[in-house]
Amino acid sequence: MKQYLDLCQRIIDEGQWVENKRTGKSCLTLINADLEYDVAANQFPLITTRKSFYKAAIAELLGYIRGYDNAADFRALGTKTWDANANLNQAWLENPARQGEDHMGRVYGVQGRAWQGSDGTVVDQLAKLVNNLKNGIDDRGEILSFYNPGEFHLGCLRPCMHTHTFSLLGDTLYLTSYQRSCDVPLGLNFNQIQVFTLLALVAQICGLKPGKAYHKIVNAHIYEDQLQLMRDVQLKRDPFPSPKLHINPEIKSLQDLETWVTMDDFSVEGYQHHDPIQYPFSV
Repeated sequence: MKQYLDLCQRIIDEGQWVENKRTGKSCLTLINADLEYDVAANQFPLITTRKSFYKAAIAELLGYIRGYDNAADFRALGTKTWDANANLNQAWLENPARQGEDHMGRVYGVQGRAWQGSDGTVVDQLAKLVNNLKNGIDDRGEILSFYNPGEFHLGCLRPCMHTHTFSLLGDTLYLTSYQRSCDVPLGLNFNQIQVFTLLALVAQICGLKPGKAYHKIVNAHIYEDQLQLMRDVQLKRDPFPSPKLHINPEIKSLQDLETWVTMDDFSVEGYQHHDPIQYPFSV
């Protein structure tokens, strides 16, 4: 919690106002932020200075792992996070690549599970790195990337959290995740949860110990209509200790994650929190 609150305060103290053309709003913006999460100690980075709904974040991550491209599939898992970008983003509504209601296009998990090369080759990045890590192999390229500039026009949103690099030292697995853009009041807690859970899950299905997850953000910002709530409400609250995340130990393979896993396979212990804060969401 301390590093999260420190980042929020740093944006307020050091950030500069930047107009965002996509949303038509101004953002108080900071360049470069580094966070880290101790997955080995199970210090789950769930925000305590406001109520946070962790299952929606894990559901979204599971949808990425499965390569979903439709907001309805994400809803079935338990998250509505893609409803707005699939159905309310005017530029996407006018895009000829859109295939009807709820279609998201070639974004996030689609790229991670079915990256298409110029020669038509399809690459399953996640399966490759899982297979390597299960066999104790780290070729310094155990990378899951959702960032495909050649297909930006085929999706409703460029990926914000775009690349995950896994590193193996002995029997301990580490993760470094890169994010180009971060809505700190709303999006960051989702991103923190997903980085932590991704390392925990991949370590578990590969039979490895999780180490630390490192989270690098390029553009960290607070929207103009979020600033007062962050400054005058959330930052004035005292945080509680970090809770613990419990993952069903029967999840043992990538196929398990692709087929039968649901949100019932995840639970949190010891989550104390303040009241929710209704931050505005910018599409």
